[in-house]
Amino acid sequence: MILPPATLAMLGGGQLGRFFVATAHEMGYAVWVLDPDAECPAGRIADRHLCAAYDDAHALAEIAEHCAAVTTEFENVPAATLASLAAKIPAHPSAGAVGVCQNRIAEKTFLRDNGFPHGLFAVVLSDADIEAANPDLFPGILKVARFGYDGKGQVVVESREAALAAYRTFRGEAAVLEKRLVLDCEVSVVLARDAQGQTRCFPVAENQHTRGILDVSIAPARVAAALADEARDIAGRIAAKLGYIGVLAVEFFVSGGRVFVNEMAPRPHNSGHYTLDACTASQYEQQVRALCGLPLHNPRAHSVSVMVNLLGDCWFDAVGEAREPDWNALYAVPNLKLHLYGKRRARPGRKMGHFTVVGDRLDEALDTALAARREMGIG
Repeated sequence: MILPPATLAMLGGGQLGRFFVATAHEMGYAVWVLDPDAECPAGRIADRHLCAAYDDAHALAEIAEHCAAVTTEFENVPAATLASLAAKIPAHPSAGAVGVCQNRIAEKTFLRDNGFPHGLFAVVLSDADIEAANPDLFPGILKVARFGYDGKGQVVVESREAALAAYRTFRGEAAVLEKRLVLDCEVSVVLARDAQGQTRCFPVAENQHTRGILDVSIAPARVAAALADEARDIAGRIAAKLGYIGVLAVEFFVSGGRVFVNEMAPRPHNSGHYTLDACTASQYEQQVRALCGLPLHNPRAHSVSVMVNLLGDCWFDAVGEAREPDWNALYAVPNLKLHLYGKRRARPGRKMGHFTVVGDRLDEALDTALAARREMGIG
């Protein structure tokens, strides 16, 4: 076990890293953050912010010398960085697991080769791959293999011709073409797994997206118990197959009453923010525990919850003038918990914060959250 007052390292300085830093501090640890952004949210509250590239040799040498273990808050950290640090200190999740999750081709191939349910897809490395693609893939979604998130790097394509035109805008980037499923809903499972293979799942969340960005998460998801159990089982088996240590999120499409794995995130997840306010342990505490070899909590929800993302759009009025949102409108709502990420600059589409409404009845919590969402001018 790695015990306080040890120093931990976080690769990435966004809001997920900020919550990790705050949680680790409460548990008695110091935290260093590596992020090239001088104003990153996690770096502003860390014990030390190494403002450098993720492959900066000097920064990595300092982490290896002074930190007891290292983790990550986003999947696009170079896998080679994790592998380099893992040779000297515990690094979880592993470079291999992150490498699968950060490349859609590797991810889809992993799901297919290991028998996990997934939608029909094809690897696209050239125009010829689209020209030869199964007609059943249309209508579909063309996605870049690397660095796509929050709806970026993906295009809905109704036909082979549209897919060819979209692929040419990717300028030679590898991609995957996925069949567009008719959705009942989308759900996600956030879990923690330790070095002994013990897995603990949070309640399944139901997710609604707007323009490819998570908008609302409802926990527990409004799906049949058997379907929620199946999603948790699949997520646990994915973690085991990856030899995963840490917090993992698995997103699912539900179509025709069946679950299909959409994608995995080797870190805490936006749809797991509700665990901060509605569960006996948050996803960030589980991340600290898994990293440090501490016993995992068996987390339970003490409240139902509805989480709403606050994007940078809320910081602009109807004519595009910048202004501070009316936080009093949210603070006046009973059982609403507001979390702001401390980002210096707002811009449309940027995740600036979230709020979670907790309660005893899901219908009441949802009505309250949606009313507060409207009050903030969302949707």
